[in-house]
Parts: sequence; structure tokens; C-alpha cells
Amino acid sequence: MSELVTGEAVALELRPAKLPSRGLAVLLDLAAAVAAYVGVTLVLVAATASLDRAAQTAVTIATFVLVLVGGPVLVETLSHGRSLGKMACGLRVVRDDGGPIRFRHALVRGLLGVIEILMTFGVVACIASLVSARGRRLGDVFAGTLVVRERVPAGQGGYVPPPPPWLAGRFAELDLSAVPDGLWLAVRQYLTRIRQLDPQVGWSMAERLAADVAGRTGAPVPPGLPPAMYLAAMLHERQTREAQRTFGGGAVAPVSAAGAGAPVPSFPAGPVVAAAPVVPVVPPVVPPEGAASSGGPARADRPSTGFVPPA
Repeated sequence: MSELVTGEAVALELRPAKLPSRGLAVLLDLAAAVAAYVGVTLVLVAATASLDRAAQTAVTIATFVLVLVGGPVLVETLSHGRSLGKMACGLRVVRDDGGPIRFRHALVRGLLGVIEILMTFGVVACIASLVSARGRRLGDVFAGTLVVRERVPAGQGGYVPPPPPWLAGRFAELDLSAVPDGLWLAVRQYLTRIRQLDPQVGWSMAERLAADVAGRTGAPVPPGLPPAMYLAAMLHERQTREAQRTFGGGAVAPVSAAGAGAPVPSFPAGPVVAAAPVVPVVPPVVPPEGAASSGGPARADRPSTGFVPPA
């Protein structure tokens, strides 16, 4: 298990990839890149047959750089660190803080990969990975990245506590597109580590994260609501939307209070927290037998429909 710690003192459950899986992923990526390079070269040879020797050499060098260097950089940037070989081996390239990589990270890794993988046949990369405690090659060290395993055994991931039932669906109308993936990752890592943090430290972290989320969504934390519950409700809303986009509408049921055996969320209490209002649920009143046919007026202190207006 990696010992990565973010700036908010949240430990990340990242499993660094070992050398055998990384080597297999590199071989698959190289096979795909070489196949693409050969195909592009054959096309260019036929297209540049009428050019002189110098022009053909320049085209060959440009093709090598674009296909064997630019291609992997573009794929890792667009897929957020998952090339073809890494997808096949269940690996991903992430930043040191666990966030998704960007173009500059993929570019540094690709340029140094030419030296330590292509020019030295992977010898430098293997030595650097064996020496590094987290299996990083030189490209990872200079780019500030890490190759981690995405496929972990079931039940090994952190448990994210669900929001209280009366908060489910409260933020359904918000626009969450302005919240970056890195902030969602920080929220999830905080919620999975909420029981392991000091109460005061966890409360201050929750306040900062809630302020960041509220600033990007325009929905402030309701008065009296602990920021951890606010973050749990926001994360649950995002996960619900992602599941609905993936599996279709209505695939995810909202959190309900009637779920038998559902874990009860536990959030740390802050210095002074006012109890959030809970809407009471009153069952419908069923009149006794014969009351409906008596025709008598309904009592003023007993609702006839069981409807209770929201608080």
C-alpha cells in the first residue's frame, strides 16, 4: 500500500504497480505503437516517392517522433493515464497526490521514455523501478507521477458513508460540472478516512472541502448541517448521476430510511452543531370500521389524509 498523503493529511489507498505488470503494459504499448508506425511509414513511403532523399529523411524522423512519442502522450492525456497496455493490465498513471494527470505530465513521461525505454531497450527504466520504493522510473520522478493498480480485490476499497436519508435528493437540481475531478477525489478520500482523523482536524478539513464545493456549485452548506454530511450528500448526488448516465434513468434508488440492514452513517461532531431538522413521517390514519358510514364530521385534530406539509 502506498504511503501517499495529500496536503489535507488524507492518506490515499494507492497500490503502486510492480515491475512485471508495468513491463507487460509497456510491451503492449510498444507493440501497438510499432504497428501504427509501420502502417504510417508504408503509406508515407508511397506518398513521398517523388521527393528527394533529404525530404524523405525529414518525413521519416517526423513520423517517428509523432507516432512513437506523440501518440502515447496523446493517448495518456485523453484517457487520463490509461494507455492500451495499462488498460489491459489494470494500471493507471496518476499524480503524486492521486489526481488525474494532464498534458505536461504525459509529455515529460513520453520524452524521458524515449531515452530510458527506446534508446536503452528498457534497461534504465528497469533499474530505476527496482531502486525506487514505489517502482517509479525516471519519467515518473521528473513528471511527479505514479503508476498504480486500478483492479484491487473486492472489499479492499474505503467505505464512503451515505448521507442521511432526509438529505437524499436535496441537491438534485444543482450543476456539478464546475467541480473538478481532483476535488471530488479529495472529498471521497476524506469521507473514507473520516473515522481515522482527529475530530478537530477532520472538522476543519470538512469545512475547507465544503467551502470549495459550495464555491463551485453555488449551494452553501445549510445552517446547522455538519460539513461532513454536506459533502456526503454532494458525493452521493454525483455518484447517482454518473450511474444514471451509465446504466440509464432509474437505475439507482435513492437512500431511504426503510432500508433494512443499511449501515447508519456516522459523522464526527463539530465544536457546536445544531441538530438538523428532520421531517416527521406520519402514517395515514385509518378510520375504524363503521366510521366512514356514520357520516359524522371529521375531527379537527386528526388529519384524514395522513399528509404532513414539509417543515
